[in-house]
Amino acid sequence: MYLYNSLSHKKEKFVPNHPDIVKMYTCGPTVYHFAHIGNLRSYIMEDVLEKYLRYTGYNVKRVMNITDVGHLASDADTGEDKMLKGAKREHKSVMEIAKYYTDAFFSDCAKLNIKRPDVVEPATNCVAEYIHIVETLVDKGFAYLSGGNVYFDTSKLEQYYVFNDHDEEDLAVGVREGVEEDTNKRNKNDFVLWFTKSKFEDQALKWDSPWGVGYPGWHIECSGISMKHLGDDLDLHCGGIDNAFPHHTNEIAQSEAFLGHKWCNYWFHVHHLNTEGGKMSKSKGEFLTVSLLEQKGYDPVVYRFFCLQSHYRRNLVFSYENLDNAVVAYNKLIAKIAALNPGQEPVDPEALEELKARFVKAMDGDLNTSLAITSLYDVLKAKTNDATKLAALDDFDYVLSLGLLEHAAAVRKAQQEAEAAQEKDPEIDALVQARSDAKKAKNFAEADRIRDELKARGIRIIDTPQGTKWSRD
Repeated sequence: MYLYNSLSHKKEKFVPNHPDIVKMYTCGPTVYHFAHIGNLRSYIMEDVLEKYLRYTGYNVKRVMNITDVGHLASDADTGEDKMLKGAKREHKSVMEIAKYYTDAFFSDCAKLNIKRPDVVEPATNCVAEYIHIVETLVDKGFAYLSGGNVYFDTSKLEQYYVFNDHDEEDLAVGVREGVEEDTNKRNKNDFVLWFTKSKFEDQALKWDSPWGVGYPGWHIECSGISMKHLGDDLDLHCGGIDNAFPHHTNEIAQSEAFLGHKWCNYWFHVHHLNTEGGKMSKSKGEFLTVSLLEQKGYDPVVYRFFCLQSHYRRNLVFSYENLDNAVVAYNKLIAKIAALNPGQEPVDPEALEELKARFVKAMDGDLNTSLAITSLYDVLKAKTNDATKLAALDDFDYVLSLGLLEHAAAVRKAQQEAEAAQEKDPEIDALVQARSDAKKAKNFAEADRIRDELKARGIRIIDTPQGTKWSRD
């Protein structure tokens, strides 16, 4: 399996550190509001990656954080704390907001067939781990106290811009466009490891620390949670491309300074879901959520299908027209699967392995889900029996999680119920049977005569592999 590694800017063969387990960390949501579908594109692709690793035989331990404290608008402690903003908006406590939107996030994940990670850890559970890391960084000379806060000193590093995606001169004052300069910093790229009470009277959650009552910086949370559950090395770290800088850059800086060695081998970044007007966000344009799609009549699994039709390293443009096209394609695919009839046929193991090889080739090529979707159509066109086709589709859907056989079964059941509810008429049934008998006897003139009589009575004849059906026009 080859994956594009954002750290090396090239596709690399995936080789885990340990033969018995893949250690995978994925940045989780900040639970101050619903996740929009742009956020969820990243979680869909991370879910596919985890499931494909398991499909190919790896034992995976996946850890995700829940940011439920202290995610400010910037490292300069400017702007409103997102959690506090949510609490004020809804007149609830920060922890009430965190629980409500954590539950909402995983409800959306379930609708999108996203597997819950093996470990889900709220940031508020690991304050002791953060304090230990910060203390060690101070002792090793990688951090300093200034203006009541503890900062990481990026000048101590041989290389800070590890992803090489940003021009140092473009980052004049900090980590976000429009962020005010923090005069407590020694260097413009330094970032906060621990905030103290001197700068935020409104902060709801605070803890004792060697530097005073305060709370952790955003970046330290992921390092602490990862090390708590996955030890001192990682195989895979995943997230949206917008997290590459500063969040993941700062994670690498503090983690490797703390550990004294390389921390993570592969960085997997999912690119943006844009609207036709630009990058999607919670504050711009229509707030696109899974619930909104449902209200408009879309099955969430179709949004997953829409995402899988594109490669994860390409920006994807969302519009209702594009989603409608995905609905049509998905429904046609399900209808074709529903028409398969395995009967008593055995699965052809040789044909099945040949079909699986095409799917694996697509996925091994940097998780090319668009080609994997094409392999579904290859199955339907394959010269093998329906039992083998269904076995292949079921096998691939462990990874793609599009509910293929489940939705096809629902379509088939609806068709059967419609047929069962068809109006009964003994006289028409007798004529239909007489036509069938005439055809078997090769008396086509009589068969055509009966057909014309039925047509004159407003009866439409439908010949199927399962027999002749009729309905009234």
